[in-house]
Amino acid sequence: MTPLDAAHAVMEAKPGDHAARLRFYERLADGEMFLLLEEEPSGDNLTPKVFDLEDGPVVLVFDTEERLAGFTGIPAPYAALPGRVIAAQLAGQGIGLGINLGAAPSSMLLPPEAVDWLAETLVHGPDEVEARPEAFHAPMGLPQALLEGLDAKLARAAGLADHALLAGVTYAGGRRGHMLALVGAAPGAEGALARAVAEALTFSGIEAGEMDVTFLGAADPATAAMARVALRFDLPQPEPREPTAPAAPGMDPSRPPILR
Repeated sequence: MTPLDAAHAVMEAKPGDHAARLRFYERLADGEMFLLLEEEPSGDNLTPKVFDLEDGPVVLVFDTEERLAGFTGIPAPYAALPGRVIAAQLAGQGIGLGINLGAAPSSMLLPPEAVDWLAETLVHGPDEVEARPEAFHAPMGLPQALLEGLDAKLARAAGLADHALLAGVTYAGGRRGHMLALVGAAPGAEGALARAVAEALTFSGIEAGEMDVTFLGAADPATAAMARVALRFDLPQPEPREPTAPAAPGMDPSRPPILR
């Protein structure tokens, strides 16, 4: 039972539960998927193996190498990519996504419109606004699904910040809400962290929900004020590693693969 299997099982058990369906899509987007290829990668160019089914063309992904090998029965070329990258590259091409077909309890076929929806959902980022906090208080009334989603997203952001603080906030003018402060963010990581928080909010299933995100230093006065009342999320810190070979095709975020 893999994390994708578990999310799929919950979705199947609750067919009318919008939040359960969103959590499955989130797991698919965040997980490493093994994409079956037509041929070995050439530089950053990947050629997925396309199957022409009765409902239209699909490419196949599996959430473990063993499941891909079990499906093909012979050695076959593949690329290991985040589900979000695969969805983004397939969007608008009219190609569906076969997930663990014939290989796992989570076997299913996503039609092209579902692939397009996932890619579009992941593209939307947070809006930039300016507001002056006047007071912080303990967070109240936040759904457990959102807290679990934040915890999972931040756990995958190893090394991008030291920790995060979630508190209620009152702004000048009287507006109230919630704020998540990322403390000690690595230079250049602000955009990725803000998008991760936005996705946690989107995939939690909260209708018309919002949360403000800010970035603070450990010595900022607001950090101490928030810490007195906030929930704290500690981000894992990566272990020092020896220099490694260049990243495999598609694994460098600055050079996404080209699916042909």
